[in-house]
Formats: sequence, C-alpha cells, structure tokens
Amino acid sequence: MQAASLGERQAQNDTSSDSGGCQVSWRRLPVNFLHDQKNLWLFPVQLARGRHWLPTAALLGVTAGLLATDAHDTPYFRRTSTFSEFNRLFNGTATAITIAAVPSALYGIGLVRKDSYAEQTALLSGEAVLDNGLLAVAMKDISRRLRPSDIAPYGNFSGTFFRSHPTVIGAGSSFPSGHAQLAFSVATIIASRYGKRHAWLRWVAYGSAATVGFSRITLQSHFPSDVFVGAALGYSVSRFDVLRGH
Repeated sequence: MQAASLGERQAQNDTSSDSGGCQVSWRRLPVNFLHDQKNLWLFPVQLARGRHWLPTAALLGVTAGLLATDAHDTPYFRRTSTFSEFNRLFNGTATAITIAAVPSALYGIGLVRKDSYAEQTALLSGEAVLDNGLLAVAMKDISRRLRPSDIAPYGNFSGTFFRSHPTVIGAGSSFPSGHAQLAFSVATIIASRYGKRHAWLRWVAYGSAATVGFSRITLQSHFPSDVFVGAALGYSVSRFDVLRGH
C-alpha cells in the first residue's frame, strides 16, 4: 500500500513538473492578461536598469539591417507571379483562421479527453494571442507604414513609414506583421509545452509559423523586416512573458 501511495504521489509530482506549475483558467485569463501587459509596457524600465540589453541590441541590429534592404528585396516579390499558387493556398484569411483554429482544436481535444494540460496549453495560446494582438495594433498605429501592395510595382519602396492612413486597429499599416506575430506566439506556446517530449513538434510548429510569415511577403502585405519583427515579438512575448509569468 505504501509503495502504491508513493507511486501515485510520484506520478502527481511528474504531472505538476511537466506543466511547469502553470495554473490557468478562463476566470484567471483577464488577470493574467493585465499582468502580461504591465510587463510589456514597462519593458523600457527593465532596459533602463541595465537588463536584457544583449537580446534587445541583437533584435534592433537585425531589424535595422532588414529595413536597409527592404527597398531592394521587396520589388522582386511585388513584380513576380511565381508564388501565385502558394498565395492562393496561404492567403490572409486562410492563415488567420488556421492560427485561431489551432488553440481552439487543442482546447476541444482537452475537453473530450479530459486532458487539463491540453486545455491549459490552449488557454495560454489564447493569452499569447491577446497580448501580441494588442501590441501589434499599438505598433501599427504608431508606425503607419505603407504595405508593399500600396506601392506601384516600379515605384519607390523607400520612405514607407508614417504614410499610411490611420485606422483604429492598424489595418492599413505594415509594421509589424500581425499574422507572423500571432503565428509565432501560438507556435512558441505549443513548442515549449510539448517540444520536450515530442521534438518533431517543434519543427512542425515553427515551420508552420515561418510559412505563414513567408506568405505575408509573397502576398505583398509586408516587407521582410515587418515579418521578422512580428516573429521575434511573437516568440519573445510568449516565451518570456506569458510562460514565465506562470
């Protein structure tokens, strides 16, 4: 009896350790969201205290390099029809539905199988989407960058910031890519939660997110720098804010 009891306690400890001590629910989701937002918008305070300088500098450096080459790289995608079939398959509506469907399906599977770990993963994905969605809208409203599709195929692809028409949800702005940001936010949650046991899932999650990001370039909805920044933010917010917050 004692051996069986010890075995049960060990199994419970393994489950608790595997979930990373994460306790999320529909009731706690608004509180978690507000906590995440506090950390996001106070991030400059952390920089002022000398923290996170190296990854921030790396992100800014790569972004600056991509911004410098956007005007040279983007015209190719603006003028070619090579990706027409790819674009039909990975259009904006289809990819947005897929991003939303992944955590929804995972939550449904968790309910059917009574798998609380899957349910919590789905809720964390939803939390990450909310966090990144609000951040993307704020950055779009500030940057007001023209989309490549707003520029004539042989037009001037330089000086694209602060030129789009302002909208409430930043729909007319290109920087950053909201699709890439949300795709990588969901991919990071799933890869982090399941990747240790299923290494192949990391490749599927991040590969799918990268495909969504690339489609935003071929569709001429975004510049390469928009996609990179969106992907980096999606990963960072999910990995270092949502997951670490729990």
